[in-house]
Amino acid sequence: MEKKAKILIVDDTVDTVELLTKRFRAEGYDTAAAYDGEEALRQVRDYEPDIILLDVMMPRLDGYEVCRRLKKDETTKHIPILMLTAKSEVPDKIKGLDTGADGYLTKPFDYKELAARVRSLLARKDASIKQAEQEKLAALDQMVDEVSHEVRNPLVTIGGFARRVRDNLAADDPNIKYLDIILQNVVALEKMVAKLLALKSATLSYTEKADMNEIIRLALARNDSQIRDKKVTVETRLMENPPRIPADRDNLATAIACIIENGIEAMENSPEKRLTIASGIHDGFFEIEISDSGKGIPRDVIKNIYDPFSTSKIYGPGLGLTFALKTIQNHRGMISVQSEVDHGSRFTIRLPLKPAGPPRVEKP
Repeated sequence: MEKKAKILIVDDTVDTVELLTKRFRAEGYDTAAAYDGEEALRQVRDYEPDIILLDVMMPRLDGYEVCRRLKKDETTKHIPILMLTAKSEVPDKIKGLDTGADGYLTKPFDYKELAARVRSLLARKDASIKQAEQEKLAALDQMVDEVSHEVRNPLVTIGGFARRVRDNLAADDPNIKYLDIILQNVVALEKMVAKLLALKSATLSYTEKADMNEIIRLALARNDSQIRDKKVTVETRLMENPPRIPADRDNLATAIACIIENGIEAMENSPEKRLTIASGIHDGFFEIEISDSGKGIPRDVIKNIYDPFSTSKIYGPGLGLTFALKTIQNHRGMISVQSEVDHGSRFTIRLPLKPAGPPRVEKP
């Protein structure tokens, strides 16, 4: 199911908070409340809202100071802030905007206008996230091209000469062990390059009507040895007779296999190793949920899990999730993740039942 947008309502007037909470929840939003500036800062850390509705005149810390602190913090500066206040003078509005507020609405306000402002700010935030994601992936494509040219060719030369030298040495030559080390590292780098080059295939796809349950089973089969060796219990709840939807069978199976591999890795030290995969239809999308009972993903990491540059792992789950993201985007789909430390993670893939517009991505 698509994640609800989260609104933090900050106002010292209880009636205002209750009214806005009721109206926004009726529209399908998730909400939380704070009644002074200090509580607002705590709630931002704990609740992680998608947008903040911030009153100006409050006890402890006023809205201007709350906004200034949030916009100064690298972890919260991206959250849109809409100031709601009875101060209607131009200097007051300028002060609010100068502290970093993304909008300013004077009380009393029409709820329809407030709701429209919220939708607009959330849409702008989503567009910014998508643009940043596209820029990261474009940078990755450029890096892959450079690696294929600048690294792969020298590796062939190094590996070839090292093997020739080794073959000409006597069996008891002490230098053999050093050449073996060189060759082992050449092989490791060749595998890294191969994994990076495989990312290019995520955007080069051949789609045809496919049985999604068959693709899920193929992805599981690709992890069969790990599932068996690590004694992972697998539970599947797949939709019976699912509709066939346009998909690149091999790329999508690889993407799902990467997410499964990620879950298996996360359960390495878990007392219970359980992997659950479910499929079904919701709101015009075919949904695949992949849940694990692993260690979970910390909050400060979850927003960067699709970024290969945020991990020291060149191949494995880090790059695998990048491949999964690119593949699902190329299928005009969305991927999201919900996770709690020590309680596991749940990845949700949503694929359109029919060909749709431009690719979409939903962030954690």
